[in-house]
Amino acid sequence: MKRRTWLTLAAVVVGGAGVVTYAVASPKDPSAQGRAKRPVKVYDLTLQGAAGGKRELPRTDTEQFSLVGVSWTGALKGLDGTAQLRTRGLESGEWSAWRDLEVNVDPPEKPEAGMRGASEPLWVGPSNGVEARIVHADGTTGALPKGLKVNLVDPGVVTDAEMRATEPAAFVAEGSSPPATPTESTSPADDPTATPTDGPTETPPAPSDPTSPEPTDTTATATPTESASPSTSASASPSPSATTPSAPPSTVPRPPITSRAGWGADESLSPDPSEYNSDVKAVFVHHTTGANDYSCAESASLVRGIYAYHTKVSGWNDVGYNFIVDKCGTVFEGRKGGVDLPVLGAHTYGWNRESTGIAVLGEHTSIGASNAALASVARVASWKLGQYGADPAGTVQLDAGATQKNYTGTSFTAGTRYTFNRISGHRDAFNTECPGNSLYPQLPTIRNWAAGPVQGLKVASVGGAGQSGSTYYTKGAISVKWTATTPSSLIKNFQVLVDGKAVATTSATATSANTTLALGSHTVAVRAVHQSGKTSTTAALNIVAETTAPTFTTTPKLSLRTGTVNTTAVPVTLTWKAADDKALREVKLVSPTAATFGPATTASHRTANSGTAATWSMQAFDYAGNYRTASAPYTPVILQETSAVKSGSWTTRSSTSYLGGKSYSSGSKGAALTWTFTGRSASWVVSRASTSGQAHVYVDGVKVSTVDLKSSTTLYRQAIWTKTWSSSAKHTVKIVVAGTSGRPTITTDGLVHIK
Repeated sequence: MKRRTWLTLAAVVVGGAGVVTYAVASPKDPSAQGRAKRPVKVYDLTLQGAAGGKRELPRTDTEQFSLVGVSWTGALKGLDGTAQLRTRGLESGEWSAWRDLEVNVDPPEKPEAGMRGASEPLWVGPSNGVEARIVHADGTTGALPKGLKVNLVDPGVVTDAEMRATEPAAFVAEGSSPPATPTESTSPADDPTATPTDGPTETPPAPSDPTSPEPTDTTATATPTESASPSTSASASPSPSATTPSAPPSTVPRPPITSRAGWGADESLSPDPSEYNSDVKAVFVHHTTGANDYSCAESASLVRGIYAYHTKVSGWNDVGYNFIVDKCGTVFEGRKGGVDLPVLGAHTYGWNRESTGIAVLGEHTSIGASNAALASVARVASWKLGQYGADPAGTVQLDAGATQKNYTGTSFTAGTRYTFNRISGHRDAFNTECPGNSLYPQLPTIRNWAAGPVQGLKVASVGGAGQSGSTYYTKGAISVKWTATTPSSLIKNFQVLVDGKAVATTSATATSANTTLALGSHTVAVRAVHQSGKTSTTAALNIVAETTAPTFTTTPKLSLRTGTVNTTAVPVTLTWKAADDKALREVKLVSPTAATFGPATTASHRTANSGTAATWSMQAFDYAGNYRTASAPYTPVILQETSAVKSGSWTTRSSTSYLGGKSYSSGSKGAALTWTFTGRSASWVVSRASTSGQAHVYVDGVKVSTVDLKSSTTLYRQAIWTKTWSSSAKHTVKIVVAGTSGRPTITTDGLVHIK
């Protein structure tokens, strides 16, 4: 048998102010929740007692609920104070922090029997306990509204999608009854000991003056909220009509919209026929307040909760908003009557006659709405305004239906016309913080996205082309990539323009397109077409298509340089010159090692392996990607001192610091060593010390230099002198001891040449 939770009553004497009564529910098994279809239910905890400036509800166990608010007698009466709630999580069992309820809300424009004043509902997620405190503005004195209640809404599990999300495969609740239909809505019976019904409350309320206080009861009960079918509009010009108008076509596509059946609306809660305005001149943007950490799978539950709150708590004949948008961008149909028709809503007091209302789920006081939500608001707004030829970025004059002030203190007088942005915030028309201090500054973005043209359009890159200065170069095939800040859902397409003509058209979600340019100079741009037809175009890029490869005016050449010589690493200098008829981009060394050089570089210090023939290969690239290769083979060769022809006195020295482990040393003036070789570059290798002397160098019989080997530190295998010729030929290099006074000795370690 299905387990029920029973409500009991308790009373507590609070000081001398009288009795505060509250309802208590017996504990229940949370594990039994959420495993079968569950209809929407609304529970009311009535708080009554002596007059005063404070009401409290102690921590109270309740049935499961996910949305909560407070209400009071008198639809036009405000709550001059603060209302705070804290709730206990159904699964965690932990109590939340205190949270403020928004009590400065729009009253009905035409109050009728059964309507109540109410705070904005607060989404708290699945909960089973509540604590409340309501304090008058001055903290201690002043009467609070009569008939204060805490209202709890369980949005139930109604749709098949929710069943799939909450029920494991093949799960069957033991002893459960058949699942309820999606149209069931329940409210507890008047008797606090009665079992909540599984069908709509059928007993109509007794007529009463909605602005007069209700009698003060001596006990508090868990009662169903008043059921009413009021009109939500006061008379104003133009007057709403009950006749269903035709749906005019819009200038932009209709966005996807989840129908009322799709989110599980119980249509028995809204029995009255819809009323219609003559058109839609403006859009008012709202936030619903409540948690932002809901999952998008819960969004339908939030919408159902708001619907039940507006109808069963506030006593309205339907949900107030025309459209509701979640943080994932899903658009939900709000008030019934046809999303493509100018349905009269109840969202912006005094301005409902010529507008539609879009609410974003969540609290956006400190956190802005997501881009997905902003995009969907922009899509709905542009679609609705587009049905009547209105520019979402423009302004319009609206007729005030009430005398009041807005959030910034601007006064409105009923019957007078005032200028509004076509897309405005709730606070622009009514004294409320809605749509929040973080969403309100996002309204210009919504207007821009809705109206077009596409914002933030720019070319991000051009693949297949290289840029030099302000000009791109390509061999012909290019891939143009772009970015835009306007969401793709508001864009019709993108076009690649070559010399002003469209050569490629892509979908709105594309971010690149390919095309091939004919040889020559061109301009290339990207044009974005907004869903409104407005276009924006990037600045044109100059792109040259060419296929001429660079040239090497000097092929790679290798020459010896000064530095430390090893048997495996000989210091060399690589030189070259390259040019291009358009723009040289870079030169790459591809063998025997890899390196990349800028277009102005013509030399690089490298090392080469001694005794190993290697091809030094280079490639010159232009910005279009054309390239040319030039190569030349070179072999560095070390000639030991033993291979030289000696004259005079020389001493052999041995050390691992010398090339080959040995060197020649002489302090005899005129002693000489002569090497003969065939090559294009040569370097003399020596050891250096503070006592080293000087030597004369002769090339092909001609003295070319006197070299001083002196060094403050001892150095080995130093290429101290080099010589390079324009081409390879047979040469002789002769070293002669100069006999320097006080330091006549030199130590030679051989000769290196390149062949």
